[in-house]
Amino acid sequence: MKRYLGRLDVKSVREGEGSMPMQFAVPGVTGEDLAALKAWYWSEELSLDSQAAIFRIEVRSYLLNLDGLNVLIDTCCGNDKERSVPWAHRLQTRWLQNLKVAGCDPADIHLVLCTHLHADHVGWNTRLEDGRWIPTFPNARYVFSRKDFEFFGRQTHEAHNREAYADSVLPVVAAGLADIVDSSACVHREIEDGIWLEDAAGHSPGSVVVNAQRGGSRVVFLGDIVHHPIQLVRPDIPFFADENPAAACATRQRLLAQCADSDAVLLPAHFPDPPAGRVHRAQRYFSYDFF
Repeated sequence: MKRYLGRLDVKSVREGEGSMPMQFAVPGVTGEDLAALKAWYWSEELSLDSQAAIFRIEVRSYLLNLDGLNVLIDTCCGNDKERSVPWAHRLQTRWLQNLKVAGCDPADIHLVLCTHLHADHVGWNTRLEDGRWIPTFPNARYVFSRKDFEFFGRQTHEAHNREAYADSVLPVVAAGLADIVDSSACVHREIEDGIWLEDAAGHSPGSVVVNAQRGGSRVVFLGDIVHHPIQLVRPDIPFFADENPAAACATRQRLLAQCADSDAVLLPAHFPDPPAGRVHRAQRYFSYDFF
């Protein structure tokens, strides 16, 4: 992948994985859809029987380095968090050690960019110290989209996302480390030669994708625009956790088409390792070439 990235360096920082029935995650996927997926991707938990197929995801952050800046994109679930869902409750993972293996200690991070404010993308924003939640990255500016910050602050959604907002977002704001920005903000240098956000509303009201480019291909950190390769075959089917299903489907199709037409390098948050690749137009919507 490195030959495509110009002066960018990108590493994956893994936290864990999860799975759920395919029909729960993307209701309506058919055996025909899975057969179309099998032409370019397959794994052992999948099945041509759509009722038996499993939707497996990785949970990871990305560490981006350019111009001497260490930029962390999304921060997974975090340790010690009190959550109303078992998959995120009181986790004890090696994410911090994995960050160090990738070349950074928490104090080395300059920017934290959250593609949206769901619980599995903000958890390591803070860590527990003496019974208090303190920012994990004391020298970083944390960038949150204004639309998500305001939406999740109204506390009208799932309990685990309310909990994450309280212990993984508000302490960062209280510490004076948060930048609340528009969904199209440029956060370093300029568009097409730096790091900039792009509105991707639907999965959450303030979802964004993070674009980065410095002398090579445009790299697109997709967040939760897609979770699994089957969504390239059926981008028109809502994911169960999309806040606005119609908008999420429209955004997914728009961004995948845009990336296919621009030959961008994609880095989805939850694809299997190694996740990087390029999307192409196919007879059944899209396909994906993993690097």
